[in-house]
Amino acid sequence: MLEYPSISVLGRDPAHRNCVLNGNAFQQDTIQSFNGWQYAAFYSYLENEKEPLYIHLSRRKLPRDSWETLVLKDYPQTTDDGHNTVQHIRIRYRHSQTGVATTPEAFTWDASLFTGHLSRLPGLGAEHDELLSYVTYPRFVPLGQSLLFSFRTGKAGLGDDHLAVYSPQPSTPTVYGYTLLGTNLKGIANNPYIHGLSYRGNRLHATWVYRGFVHYEGWDDPLDTKHKAQRGPNSADNNYDICYAYSDDGGLTWRNGAGALIADLGRGESVRPDSPGITAFEIPKGKGLTNQEAQAVDSAGGVHVLNRDALDGEIRWKHYYRSPEGVWTQRALPYLQGVQGGHRGRLAVSQDDSLYLILPETTSPGLTILKASNESGYAQYERVWRADAGYPPTEPLVDTERLGYDNVLSVFTRASAADGKDGVDVVVLDFKL
Repeated sequence: MLEYPSISVLGRDPAHRNCVLNGNAFQQDTIQSFNGWQYAAFYSYLENEKEPLYIHLSRRKLPRDSWETLVLKDYPQTTDDGHNTVQHIRIRYRHSQTGVATTPEAFTWDASLFTGHLSRLPGLGAEHDELLSYVTYPRFVPLGQSLLFSFRTGKAGLGDDHLAVYSPQPSTPTVYGYTLLGTNLKGIANNPYIHGLSYRGNRLHATWVYRGFVHYEGWDDPLDTKHKAQRGPNSADNNYDICYAYSDDGGLTWRNGAGALIADLGRGESVRPDSPGITAFEIPKGKGLTNQEAQAVDSAGGVHVLNRDALDGEIRWKHYYRSPEGVWTQRALPYLQGVQGGHRGRLAVSQDDSLYLILPETTSPGLTILKASNESGYAQYERVWRADAGYPPTEPLVDTERLGYDNVLSVFTRASAADGKDGVDVVVLDFKL
């Protein structure tokens, strides 16, 4: 069993909103460590004013320093939309002064360290403005000295995923900027929803589900918002199949699980729904498959996916696993019932290659952590921690970089306020593994 975690409060959660803004599975990078410091981003309000909301950015020196938090007040968030989170919906980009991440102790943590919000990525000119005019589900993946940027265009059931890389510019190697690589996943009467992008052992892994598109009146109206509805015409009921591909050159070319080349972005190609060998599991529509749940990769190159389906008659959370030899298996998880449309969980791999599954409970405001060891072939699951109350419905997020740094599992989530007041806090739970 895990020892009870240390809990630190980042700030107040805007729980008065209908939609959850802090703790969604697609926020891959909300908590992240770099160079011995940990950073977390969340939406909150200013003291005594619950509206509007502002981005709060916190940092602390590991392992135990107190959090420092700054507020970026030039972008008030006024829309009660669970998609409009930190890292999400339209390009609102900013960056710090040079050196803030590499020499953090030399800088006082203050909003003046950052630019105002920008609508164009450094290195990308006006020719890309149309492509970036409506961006959803952005993710950032460290690739050595470069940074991969993944984003979706389009709408639910009708969209594509694209890649850009932040790296030294060919003409001026001392200057960094973004270069568009291309469309890595092309939707055709559907859209791919990735579980994540994981870079380990010089290999970039991607798993995803497809969502088929159902035409409806007004679908082609630029102002249409029906596609955002969780129970709308293009809801998760239309999700199907779990797919897999990998890249050994930072996302430029993609191969299926058998190693066959299926897309070269440099030639304008994309991984398509009809690309050979990409389907790991055939799961029909209407079988409970969700989108963007979780993915992790162990040090041997094993790929782990968390999702759920009802192929066995009842909907259950499942661990889908691709061994380093390329063999896929699936196992239903014990202890918890997966509920269609329920909140999504998270995966993390520790330094000894144990797999941790962080799961929000569906029948109570609880949180459960399961463990599957490498020695068992990831085939046996032990419940190593559980809180049966105090954690309102949230999708927990994990600092994967910190696991490699000091083997502490930092979980970003929401918790009932511990100060005796009503309300909800944004918190970080630290488990020593």
